[in-house]
Amino acid sequence: MNAMILAAGRGERMRPLTDRCPKPLLSVGGRPLLDWHLARLEAAGFDRVVVNTAWLGEVIRDHLAELPSTRLDVQIADEGDQALETAGGIVNALPLLGPEPFVVINGDIWCDFDLAMLPREPEGLGHLVLVDNPAQHPQGDFHFDGYAILSDGDAPRYTFAGIGCYRPELFAGLRPRVAPLAPLLARACERRQLTGHYHDGQWCDVGTPERLRALNARLASD
Repeated sequence: MNAMILAAGRGERMRPLTDRCPKPLLSVGGRPLLDWHLARLEAAGFDRVVVNTAWLGEVIRDHLAELPSTRLDVQIADEGDQALETAGGIVNALPLLGPEPFVVINGDIWCDFDLAMLPREPEGLGHLVLVDNPAQHPQGDFHFDGYAILSDGDAPRYTFAGIGCYRPELFAGLRPRVAPLAPLLARACERRQLTGHYHDGQWCDVGTPERLRALNARLASD
């Protein structure tokens, strides 16, 4: 199974840390965040991993070139000077990801979810990992009844963890242009084409210097 790590963003909320270092290369627990994702993908038995790049893309490419030998086939999907956001970046990488379902991981999260638990054949257009709503996002993203991801109803609301398995059909008809993923997921949710998995382990949206410091402090105390 193939996977993609979204690593092209500018990381505005992380400045000044990301002025010289791409956000996926910031150190978490003594190693770059990107390396955590690669190690977990390799451990889960993935074959090819596509990493998209834009801001400081050459730094990410150099880092990947210097990694120790790995079983993973790591490919780069370069977006030039303008990051295509989440949906646009995935569409741009579809030729490398192939015709089968694939996994996408946000490059700016840290999570101990076992990626081998994701379905290789999602029942709908996608399968999302959900977590409890963090302090910075108390309203959550989706209702979840334990199986289906819903746009409304009485089921509790959870936050999308930035980990999902998608069928290429979710992106049918789209061109590689600047476009977010959230509207695509919202439409699929309204049509009941998304299922989910609740993860009660560790997860962090490493979106600000404060959250990065808190995550490093937590990992150092474990």
